[in-house]
Amino acid sequence: MIQLQHAFHPMILGQTVVLLSSALVVLVFLALGLGYAAISIIRKTRESRDSLIAEKDMIYNYVQSLGEVFTESEELDIDRILERVLYFSLRTTHSGGGAVYLKMEDELLEARAVSGVFPPMTGVKKVGGLDPGVLKSEQLAALVRNSPIAVGEGLIGQVADFGTPLLLEHAELDPRVPHFDNSLLNVKSILMVPMRFRHETMGVVCVVNRTDGEALSERDQSLLQALADQASISVYYAKFRAALNEKQRLDRDLDLAMRIQKGLLPDELPEVPGLDVEAFNLAALEVGGDYYDVIPVDEDHTAFVVADVSGKGMGGALMMSICRSVLRAHAPRETDPAQVLRNVNRTMMNDMYEDMFVTLLYMVYNHHTRELNVARAGHDPLMMLPKDSATVLREMSGGIAIGMLEPDIFDDIIESHSLTLKPGTLAVAYTDGITEAMNSQGEEWGTHPLEDCMITSRDIPLEQFCMTVRERVLRFAGSAPQYDDMTLMVIRARED
Repeated sequence: MIQLQHAFHPMILGQTVVLLSSALVVLVFLALGLGYAAISIIRKTRESRDSLIAEKDMIYNYVQSLGEVFTESEELDIDRILERVLYFSLRTTHSGGGAVYLKMEDELLEARAVSGVFPPMTGVKKVGGLDPGVLKSEQLAALVRNSPIAVGEGLIGQVADFGTPLLLEHAELDPRVPHFDNSLLNVKSILMVPMRFRHETMGVVCVVNRTDGEALSERDQSLLQALADQASISVYYAKFRAALNEKQRLDRDLDLAMRIQKGLLPDELPEVPGLDVEAFNLAALEVGGDYYDVIPVDEDHTAFVVADVSGKGMGGALMMSICRSVLRAHAPRETDPAQVLRNVNRTMMNDMYEDMFVTLLYMVYNHHTRELNVARAGHDPLMMLPKDSATVLREMSGGIAIGMLEPDIFDDIIESHSLTLKPGTLAVAYTDGITEAMNSQGEEWGTHPLEDCMITSRDIPLEQFCMTVRERVLRFAGSAPQYDDMTLMVIRARED
């Protein structure tokens, strides 16, 4: 028994060595495998780190680039912003072509930035004039720019309509993606993301065909959406700044118009023998269509005019300035007010829009006889209060507004009436913005309060009289907005 144990001992020892050797080999291979795996993990980690660093740098440069657009010039160019957005979109996703569509007021999406090989995405199936071997990117970009897409139309229109991104990794298999005779234009993969700001879709960023042959991925979508969201903020504030600049420009133009119109109204009313004259004008907007004037006719006559152009604002102001120029051209040496208005109507008739007209009260006063000749082209009548009378009279000469009838008809209707301004007589001419001023209940001030002012304030200085009428009208209107321009002219015959 002891001898048998000694006989097997070398064999057992040999087997043990073999087993140990095999285990050692396995351990070596395991170690090598783990080493290679570790190296692979490290390499992938480094690649991911480098990719993240590159993405961080890209986004930093992107934000910095957009910021430069805002600081380089006071006048912002939205297309310049979108071109930078597209440049970084293509670099970030490694795409071969792309476009940025901006939603316009007419609900059309216009390609405002196009780069690389990017075909029209709707409405065009064939692109002629392009050599398959030499792709003319400028011509292709022009074609895309000239092919607007309605919101809801095609894939890009749907992204704009629903405000959600769309990724087609195998776009060539999707029937919704256009296919072209020119193989270089066909889309293999496509990614579209909305430009969103405050629940509003402002446009769509679209990229196609990665340059490395891979399909666009969800990672590309996340990056592109981040760029698009940042771009939306920039575009929004660019539009806001452009609107602000436009408002400032309009304010400057409006201020100039106000100063010009103010220059058209008399700074000081001239002295008229035997009369005291005062007037005021209050426009409903910054500029208005009311007009008053005192015009020398000749050595013995002076003309008074109060006019109201239909419409307010810039249109009314422009027509008022034309009316003033025409009236001043025809007033000298013509003592018949009806004839002056005939000449004015004949001159202005062909230059007035169909929906515009001018009502006008025109009076010529004789310094020696105190005679006042009055013609009324559709205007409110002249109101007169004789001395020691409590009854306000109205001068009711016939006529119709300038610009409403052909000269032959107008000439027959317009007429002059003559009256005498006896000492102490108070005469008031006005536009309907005074008598038709409304309060918050929709009630009009009317003519009776104006008559009351004439009766109770007949003897006060005319400047104070004008202020009294103005204050009473504005107090009656209260918080209600001024609906129409207001003009008042007051004439009082002196008691020499």
